[in-house]
Amino acid sequence: MDLGLTDRRVLITGGTRGIGRATAHAFAAEGARVALTFHSSDTAAKDLAEELGGDGRARALRCDLADPDSIRRAVRAVEDGWGGVDVVVANAQTWVWVDPENVPPYQEQPMDHWLGLFRENVEGHMWTVREALGGMRERGWGRIALLSSITAQYGNPGSEFYSAAKAALHGFARSLMWTRDGVLANVVAPGATLTESLDAVDPVLLEKATEETPSGRLSTADDVARLIVFLCSEANGNVNGEVVHTAGGR
Repeated sequence: MDLGLTDRRVLITGGTRGIGRATAHAFAAEGARVALTFHSSDTAAKDLAEELGGDGRARALRCDLADPDSIRRAVRAVEDGWGGVDVVVANAQTWVWVDPENVPPYQEQPMDHWLGLFRENVEGHMWTVREALGGMRERGWGRIALLSSITAQYGNPGSEFYSAAKAALHGFARSLMWTRDGVLANVVAPGATLTESLDAVDPVLLEKATEETPSGRLSTADDVARLIVFLCSEANGNVNGEVVHTAGGR
């Protein structure tokens, strides 16, 4: 199947590790040009950009999702260098695996943790889309993928702030779906995904999560990346405003 992504200009936030890195590789394999943002992993981001083809095909951009000016500069850099942004993958997130049996009660969790977690998982993505959306509409084509989590629907003890932040992206997509002008926006909601982020997780908890997954295995970053690429391609003609799980049936 031709996904129609040759030379499409893709911006992936948080593109240096895990799902972001796998997604960058998947888009590059389809002939897209890939710009990936990083906050602190300068060397890793630049090495990945070189791996994907260098400045003509890939580039790394420093971006602080807590700073609207930083987001604006990153989007403008892609527009100035490549003539526009066709696809936004809002992937960057702040996430911590929570053991439900050893987490402080909700009412005891500090407010600064709540504010930081919410803003980092919502506001930065909204600003990124805002900066790129005008150009998409002018050109009559665009795709947006917002990375959420199945906890937004099912919840998890100790994940009140994180779940609320991810659920906010669902509401955002449901309004973005009315953008029209050839722009489609969807949410991808993984479950526990086998990336380096899980390296420090107790193997017993991972085994339990696997047993509770109908497919009998946890998703890989490549599983999630392939769905993102489809939703952000020409092959997706009219899937819009949906929340699609990649969690093996959960």
